[in-house]
Amino acid sequence: MLSCNTSTSGHSTFLLTGFPGLEATHHWVSIPINLISGVAILGNSFILFLIHTDPALHEPMYIFLSMLAASDLGLCVSTFPTMMQLFWLGARELPFDLCAAQMFFIHAFTYVESGVLLAMAFDRFVAIWDPLHYATVLTHSAMAKVGAAILVRAVLLNLPGPILLRRLLFPQMSVLSHCYCLHCDLVGLACSDIQINSLVGLVSILLSLGLDSSLIMLSYILILRTVLGIASPGERLKALNTCVSHLCTVLVFYLPKLGLSVLHRVERHSYPALAVLMANLHFLVPPFMNPIVYCLKSKQIRLGLLKRFQQKRIDVS
Repeated sequence: MLSCNTSTSGHSTFLLTGFPGLEATHHWVSIPINLISGVAILGNSFILFLIHTDPALHEPMYIFLSMLAASDLGLCVSTFPTMMQLFWLGARELPFDLCAAQMFFIHAFTYVESGVLLAMAFDRFVAIWDPLHYATVLTHSAMAKVGAAILVRAVLLNLPGPILLRRLLFPQMSVLSHCYCLHCDLVGLACSDIQINSLVGLVSILLSLGLDSSLIMLSYILILRTVLGIASPGERLKALNTCVSHLCTVLVFYLPKLGLSVLHRVERHSYPALAVLMANLHFLVPPFMNPIVYCLKSKQIRLGLLKRFQQKRIDVS
């Protein structure tokens, strides 16, 4: 952080940070990151298109998957522009308003994804616990309300962040820790009292990621308890197999965040380039892996893909 002697409110410029010590090779280092981003955008777009156009996939599980793909797309679109700006154009400067807007969308889409993962956990629990009433519990109307509630919660929890940032004083130029803007990073650069901002940020995380992860764990405890009550070993395995895709998605979403948190507290200053790489990947890995996981593990998605390719071959012929 630069000097606070010339601090301003709402008119600061923030400098994006790439890979420390590798500035001369940013173009080459960023190629894998750009490829992952491109595949994530294409994969999630195709999942959305497939679910929208295939009536066989208009079921609760796949409608929630389309919500997950939409949140992944939003996360990619929120982070990709500043990555391109830094790694390919070499432009580090970002005005306060753009930085605050990016911060809002990154955190909002992260909270949406977390909420959708919780809804998918509930979907799996209902499907295993009470399969006869599955269709009557998770109607299209109910799913629309759940989706709206997830979106409203994400907006309400993140709206105070950018508003409260405007009351803080920042140096004219501040150096960010990443190639995008995060709430904790911006608050740490402020020259004025940040107690309210830190409290609001903590409450926001606890009411989103903290609450969702706890309820997802509870859902799987109840799922495991229900499965153990099934007499047939074959039926037990079949029931558990329906949860594999979702469980992989949950691990892909939460484990990189946990790894980044540990790295920041233990070896961040010893390996700054590794910390930056992990910070980039923890936003890119879930959008990249989710379409792959569901294409590999979901028979209906694979059948939908096969139908699309066969139809395309027929059209070409």
